[in-house]
Amino acid sequence: MKKIVVGMGTCGLSAGAQATYDRLKKLVDEHPGDYALVRTGCIGMCYREPLVEIRDGSKRFVYGGVTPDFAEEIFDGHVKDGRILDGDSLVYTVDEEGRTGGAEHDFLDMQERIVLRNCGTINPESIEDYEAAGGYGGLKKALAMEPDNIIRVIRDSGLRGRGGGGFPTGLKWSFTAKQESDVKYVICNADEGDPGAFMDRSVLEGDPHAVLEGMVICGKAIGASFGYIYCRAEYPLAIRRLEIAIAAAREKGYLGADVLGSGFDFDIKIKQGAGAFVCGEETALIASIEGKRGMPKIRPPFPAEKGLWGKPTNNNNVETYANVPWIIVNGSDAFRAYGTEKSPGTKVFALAGKVLHGGLAEVSMGTSIGDLVFRIGGGIKQGKEFKAVQMGGPSGGCIPASMKDTPVDFESIPATGAIMGSGGLVVMDEDTCMVEIARFFLDFTQKESCGKCTFCRVGTLRMLEILERITRGEGVPEDIDKLEQLSVQIKEASLCGLGQTAPNPVQTTLRYYLDEYKVHIFDSRCPAGECQALVEFSIDPEKCVGCTLCARNCPVDAISGKPKEVHVIDTEVCVKCGKCITSCNFGAVVTR
Repeated sequence: MKKIVVGMGTCGLSAGAQATYDRLKKLVDEHPGDYALVRTGCIGMCYREPLVEIRDGSKRFVYGGVTPDFAEEIFDGHVKDGRILDGDSLVYTVDEEGRTGGAEHDFLDMQERIVLRNCGTINPESIEDYEAAGGYGGLKKALAMEPDNIIRVIRDSGLRGRGGGGFPTGLKWSFTAKQESDVKYVICNADEGDPGAFMDRSVLEGDPHAVLEGMVICGKAIGASFGYIYCRAEYPLAIRRLEIAIAAAREKGYLGADVLGSGFDFDIKIKQGAGAFVCGEETALIASIEGKRGMPKIRPPFPAEKGLWGKPTNNNNVETYANVPWIIVNGSDAFRAYGTEKSPGTKVFALAGKVLHGGLAEVSMGTSIGDLVFRIGGGIKQGKEFKAVQMGGPSGGCIPASMKDTPVDFESIPATGAIMGSGGLVVMDEDTCMVEIARFFLDFTQKESCGKCTFCRVGTLRMLEILERITRGEGVPEDIDKLEQLSVQIKEASLCGLGQTAPNPVQTTLRYYLDEYKVHIFDSRCPAGECQALVEFSIDPEKCVGCTLCARNCPVDAISGKPKEVHVIDTEVCVKCGKCITSCNFGAVVTR
């Protein structure tokens, strides 16, 4: 039976996948028993959604940009008649011998998929699909192992926390395992708050059982009997699929009392977070689960000793747990076959910004930034110049294009002044103002500060005020020294990682793009033309045909001129809204 698989992750749904699915369902229902219609998560090609895959035995054909009308064309031509629709819409293929093709097969062929092994291939709402793909095989194996042996396998694999800290996972588990307590807890941090990051969301939407299985194995290893998944409420689809997965796992005996008859009890509950970025810090997260205000605590004691409700607690993020079942089944050496000696395994990245192929990519640790941007990401939109990447979210830093050969691992990235973070990678082109980027990210972290530390609460505000002045053309030479001084003080005096890393975007842009700061301050000019206060709009007399569109669309009547004559912008009246640029069909409106 041919299967028709529709990508129904958040990216697919936002691109119109529901309407595509509904049209295909109507067509399939007209041929009962002949074809199967299945939903799946995100395969990673977010830039080509909605995606529809036709599975015919071992052969696979993935079509991109599938509207309801195109879906009907695929159904009539490919599904019913076996006629493959060639062209750029056929983005990925796999033949009977496993050879790949399609317009964009490089996007997937360059990846090594461990965490994303099932995403975009199984139905995330079917536990049977997960089992058929080998799911819960790791748990069955772990239940027959001694807890110390489970921890040893994870430790030997070299798996490091994928939430940003990069702390050795096996070592972290051992700390909690050594604690004597009647109750212990396992927490999964799914509070993904970085702008441009959507790795955890896609895993939860596409393969929720992998995370559950990893948590249960962790519980067995450390002696815990209960787990919490702390997931932001802004991820409704992830939460719904987690709820379906938890109910199915309980029904099949993978969760609850006496897991698979082993005598080991473990259950999981979802705690919805309210979107506070600071709750990505583990002690603030724990406080939030307990019903308190999410604010970090001084450590020690660490959560491994005294965590949730004062009990020993292990906390890892979604991606870390999703690696665990694969490692238990395949062994630590198999995991170390990927990546580098000090950073084994793979890492999932969310490619966003000015990159051509925005989406999810899982690559071996040690892959260069340039390969991520150009070989997998397809390069920069509109053929513009690559300028920088922001790694590590708002707490990360900007790495310039000149360092594109830098390997992505836990040693090389911090040496640039950025951090690995959870895997968000925002690509910037020649039109990006690095001062504005620093202001944007600092504005985010300043608003998300819990306010507990004076240096974080007040210091980031002072830095933001300076950056806002500079982007308005009101900066003074002393501002650069003040920014550098405040960056050091905030890093040294803040309690948690939010304040300790908040200055990173400012420090890295000062380090690599100091000239842009100086042009803003000394020349009152934005080289990228992005800071509106420093941009002047004018009309090129060689291109203006006097069509009057710009004048008719100007909300403040700043443009004058008769029909078929060159128009003029009154810069004193202009509010720089950009309406004239978007309305002009001749490219006559320019900025400088």
